[in-house]
Amino acid sequence: PRLGRPPGSPPVGGGVRRPPHGPPPRRGARPEKLKYKSLGHVLSAVVCDFARKLQGMYFWRMALWKRYLLRLNALIILGLWAARGHADEGMWLPHLLKSGPEAEMRRLGMKISAEDIYHANRACLKDAVFLFGGGCTSEIVSRQGLLLTNHHCGFSHLQALSSPEKDYLKYGFVARSAAEELPCKGLSVARVVRLEDVTQEALAGVGVGDSWEQRERKVAENAERLKRNAEQGTHYTAEVLPLFYGNQYLLVVKETFSDVRLVMAPPQCIGEFGGDSDNWMWPRHNGDFMIFRVYAGPDNKPAPYSASNKPYVPLKHLEVSLAGVKEGDFAFVFGFPGFTQQYLPAAAIENIQKSEDAARVAMRTAGLNVLHAAMKRSDTVRIQYAAKEARISNAWKKWQGEIKGLERLQAVAAKQALEMRFRTVVSTQPEFGAALDSLNALYGRLRTPSLARALLVEFLWYGPELPRYAWNFKALVGKDGVHPKEETQKNIEKLNTTIDGFYKNFNPEVEQGLFESVAPVFWRWWPTTFKKLKNPETLVKAYRQSIFMRPDFLKKLLNEFDESKARLIQDDPAFQIAKEMFTLLQEEVNPVYESLTDRVESYMHTYVKGLMTWLPDARRYWPDANGTLRVAYGRVAGYAPRDAVKYDFQTTHTGILEKYIPNDSEFDLLPEVKQLLDARDFGSYALPDGRLPVAFTTNCQTTGGNSGSPVLDAQGRFIGINFDRAWESTMSDIIYHPDLCRNIVCDARYIVWVIEKWAKAPYLTKEMTLIR
Repeated sequence: PRLGRPPGSPPVGGGVRRPPHGPPPRRGARPEKLKYKSLGHVLSAVVCDFARKLQGMYFWRMALWKRYLLRLNALIILGLWAARGHADEGMWLPHLLKSGPEAEMRRLGMKISAEDIYHANRACLKDAVFLFGGGCTSEIVSRQGLLLTNHHCGFSHLQALSSPEKDYLKYGFVARSAAEELPCKGLSVARVVRLEDVTQEALAGVGVGDSWEQRERKVAENAERLKRNAEQGTHYTAEVLPLFYGNQYLLVVKETFSDVRLVMAPPQCIGEFGGDSDNWMWPRHNGDFMIFRVYAGPDNKPAPYSASNKPYVPLKHLEVSLAGVKEGDFAFVFGFPGFTQQYLPAAAIENIQKSEDAARVAMRTAGLNVLHAAMKRSDTVRIQYAAKEARISNAWKKWQGEIKGLERLQAVAAKQALEMRFRTVVSTQPEFGAALDSLNALYGRLRTPSLARALLVEFLWYGPELPRYAWNFKALVGKDGVHPKEETQKNIEKLNTTIDGFYKNFNPEVEQGLFESVAPVFWRWWPTTFKKLKNPETLVKAYRQSIFMRPDFLKKLLNEFDESKARLIQDDPAFQIAKEMFTLLQEEVNPVYESLTDRVESYMHTYVKGLMTWLPDARRYWPDANGTLRVAYGRVAGYAPRDAVKYDFQTTHTGILEKYIPNDSEFDLLPEVKQLLDARDFGSYALPDGRLPVAFTTNCQTTGGNSGSPVLDAQGRFIGINFDRAWESTMSDIIYHPDLCRNIVCDARYIVWVIEKWAKAPYLTKEMTLIR
């Protein structure tokens, strides 16, 4: 599993308008008394209430009392979590359901078997669930390869196909025939052929006395052999992935399709209704879905794009239930969650909560302010920067919620309490206690390099774009001048192919604004950077004159390239910034960071092994999400996020009309959409009171990568598409809480209604197997 924080996550929309301290109650909230589900919950609440009453007293201000009460509450929280058994927590490997949580899933209401979900030798539900692109999930819903995923997952492809003349982002897109379906360049989807535990094979030859480096080299050799054997004689790809920090290993075999075409995208006012303000929020009212089609060659196997390709015929497609949901119904999410960190020690959580997340939020806030202002002024800029804005704003809002959630659950104190208990039970096994001591020391040393790495990644990948692009031209600037002529010509040809693609979504004024807003924030957090570049104010002015601001000049420079042009690149301010920052990242920060995280990996291996061996009652152990296929199960449920506030489990079209603001960038409706909703022509998709269901929540544990995942009922039928988590849930990548964590689902009935009424494309629903 990866350590630290990944450079980014799949886009889920954005969010700028909410204040950092958290969202106020949304429309439709109503008061209700808090419900306590166990004695531990009651005791925790009593301790919190007692602590609040002591705030005005002198001894409460004393550090000793404060520490004592926090620790006592953390121990009660820990006991509560252990006692309840984490009934709704977990992202389970589907091939292990039968020997794992199948009995509990049946107790909660599941009617199908674990083998209906995953089977190695016959068609099952896993054959209808596809990895979408590099970081989302999708599902096959017809015998003709019709593929559903989230609007925000397909957003970058929709943006690439859009222009001011064909504004598919704003007005949507519908293919009326196969000939009108639009190929999506660079998009691929993949299904899992099989999963296999290969722990014994991966660890073959590893000796008891081997160092961590020796062990990892041997595992890498074994993994490569397993990969080759799995791929031999097939068109499949394979990889071996570690679980539980290298205590187990999993072989994943996939079949990948590269001919994927856009079939239908709802307009922005449906697919992104609520925009940044509603992102990560509940109640929610957007139809976050998009439809593609997978194509294959004449043998139904993957093939490059060709006009002669045929729609892929799947081994299994999902039936779509229009029966609806009610609170308490069993549900499960089937998808490819990307990244969780459930086993981090307290010191690591403290680094994330108090250092990395705060720095990233500050950097992205500065950039988003510039982007939003520019996108409101111009439709061209809106289309150019739509995908980037969504990518930036998604994690921006998530990290704010994560900070609040970790504080609210006293995550650091709870982990410290767990570690105290761990030390007690492993007192006769000193290697486990030593591993935890080493982890705490290493995370103390990691705080500075982790922060530096986070800031550099934020600036170079999510801030101004010119430095990162300019750094591609380093191949033309040799150490002592120009590279040999033959090598230089190859580099020029390669760079020439990148110019049109980069500048298609580039605006000089926006770029200058991004630099002027983000760079000062970076300097405040890391003032020693740019020390070679002298006066920051001079640098800001020079940035405007960068040759990389002018694509026509850049093309001419490449066509007339000589030694003087190399000097022009070398002295350019954008190139100089890139040189200093990439040098800092690659030569100073990364070596320290990677050295420490490699050591963290080895100690986490021992620590997690100790947890699973010596504290089997502390939690149910499931491997951190790492992009492999997983099942998360639970129930349809509302929740009470704050005192006197309770949210229902379901939203309807009424909420869309209540939120509607004419000419607003987030809450406007196209006239035809407004007319459809006002007409209330919802037919069989309506609730008994005549309202159209839009979204609902369950308590299934999800994370980035679960976007687009099918949400299935007790019969394994599609009831909706997962697209977000509630804002109070964003800490669930690190610590899960059943009363707060909710995933948000676009109702299948709303999806089908939009297809039939807005898109006027009943031919698509005729392809589907609809269960009414």
